[in-house]
Amino acid sequence: MNKLFSPYDLASLSLPNRFVMAPMTRSRAANGVPDILTERYYSQRASAGLLISEGVAVSQEGTGYLFTPGLYTEEQGEAWKRVTTAVHAKGGRIYAQLWHVGRNSHVSLQNDGVAPVSSVARRPRDVNAYAWAAPGVPGNVPTSEPRALATEEVMAVVDDFVSAGRRAMRAGFDGVEIHGANGYLFEQFINGELNTRQDGYGGSIENRLRLLLETVDGLIAAIGSSHIGVRISPFGRLYDMHPFADEKQTWLALAAELGQRDLAYVHLSDQRTIGADCETAFFEDFRQAYTGTLIVAGGFNQVSAEAALKSGKANLIGFGQPFIANPDLVERMANGWPLAQTQRETLYGLHGARGYTDYPRYTDQADVVSALERQ
Repeated sequence: MNKLFSPYDLASLSLPNRFVMAPMTRSRAANGVPDILTERYYSQRASAGLLISEGVAVSQEGTGYLFTPGLYTEEQGEAWKRVTTAVHAKGGRIYAQLWHVGRNSHVSLQNDGVAPVSSVARRPRDVNAYAWAAPGVPGNVPTSEPRALATEEVMAVVDDFVSAGRRAMRAGFDGVEIHGANGYLFEQFINGELNTRQDGYGGSIENRLRLLLETVDGLIAAIGSSHIGVRISPFGRLYDMHPFADEKQTWLALAAELGQRDLAYVHLSDQRTIGADCETAFFEDFRQAYTGTLIVAGGFNQVSAEAALKSGKANLIGFGQPFIANPDLVERMANGWPLAQTQRETLYGLHGARGYTDYPRYTDQADVVSALERQ
């Protein structure tokens, strides 16, 4: 039996297969609130072993892109409850990815037009936010100059994540994933080249990891460790992240810390597929430092996913874009059916059902072809 299609026990959550639909921003939520199309989108893909939602902002401050959903109001929580109900009705399982973009934002997305926040007041070079290019006109605009969070403000970020985690569980999610990857707020603290703070959140490895670990511990106290995953992207270079002297030691120290917390999983975003300098040997060291459930995502196909599972590199495999055009990705791979291609022009933005929920299942296409042949 192929391991990709075998069941897995994820912190007592029974998964029928090892497919994980990786979190993917779609910018489809007008006013930051999921709608009926959001329900349809996730429930169509419920045959995955685990669905991880798109990044869900924990506050208005943490928002960096227009039309991305949040989990900081009761209206948003009630809307997500309808999504999780639809997924569970199809037999699926779903985690919410909790997100704060940090400096990767624009004043038009912030309350009262204030500056975005980060570890330090340094704007990322050549990075855009999807924001208001003009009143009522969405577009890609350069990120705004951020300000450094004051020491006494940092715990407010932790509190936002804890509040969003509690709201996620009330909304029926099976757990939450902390988005610590891809150059967003947590990585802005972890990265030693960027973070030049002089307080307890900068300098040493312990200090640079402090915000993420305080957030993990806050959520553990609120909802339990078995409902928490953490996504990270070691050696990631997205959004103007640069190498730093103790980079490998930092990520292995984090692996050891997370390994002590009995989490549901750690999720590695393998940025080697987009040009980051991450040696294969690092993954072996990481696997030794963190022995819990590991999801790996980044450019996998069926063959490479199977190999990663059989080698012990991963317990579960994250697939991103293939799930967009193939709501029945699991069934297509199980039967050797061809995969549909994603319409790149509809990846982001308010396009209605087009490029979102209108991708057909393979069997639906086959039925149409069969009917036409019979005419």
